[in-house]
Amino acid sequence: MANKGPSYGLSRQVQDKIDSKYDPELEQILVEWISRQCGADVGRPEPGKLGFQAWLKDGCILCQLVNSLFVGDKPVKKIQNSTMAFKQMEQISQFLKGAEAYGVNKTDMFQTVDLWEAKDLAAVQRTLSALGSLAVTKDEGTYQGDPNWFFKKAQENKREFSDEQLKAGKNVIGLQMGSNKGASQEGMSYGRPRQIM
Repeated sequence: MANKGPSYGLSRQVQDKIDSKYDPELEQILVEWISRQCGADVGRPEPGKLGFQAWLKDGCILCQLVNSLFVGDKPVKKIQNSTMAFKQMEQISQFLKGAEAYGVNKTDMFQTVDLWEAKDLAAVQRTLSALGSLAVTKDEGTYQGDPNWFFKKAQENKREFSDEQLKAGKNVIGLQMGSNKGASQEGMSYGRPRQIM
């Protein structure tokens, strides 16, 4: 929005709370990962939230990032360097579509205006972290960087039991049902008895 002025009151408090979630340490990790993943030609941003936003704002670096994670067909066919706002926002949305195709959940995605207007850069960080975690988890050989930068997502551990094993399990009383081997309440007392006067 070109005519958006400063915010006051409750709007200011809400924006301050959103801004407080931005993590400068995570910014350094993300910058290092993106630089390794896309190559040295992407450069590095000025330190800080606004430098990070300006670096990613046109969407070119984000599109290169998501393309570098795919082995076969790339999700973003044409990456254009443009100064026009709608072209930049279109590239950001192409990155988001590519990230979703890679497997990032819709709930982990930021909105285009979160980055382009710097409304919620913490959401941008969360999306990039989710993308990095997914790349580490998939382990397809496309991830360039330290695997310790992002956590590995839990994977399914499906177990198959034969009919014989399932029948044998019905005869076992689980410990969750409780056990009364020799237990009684005889002689047990909790604290002092009630005093009646």
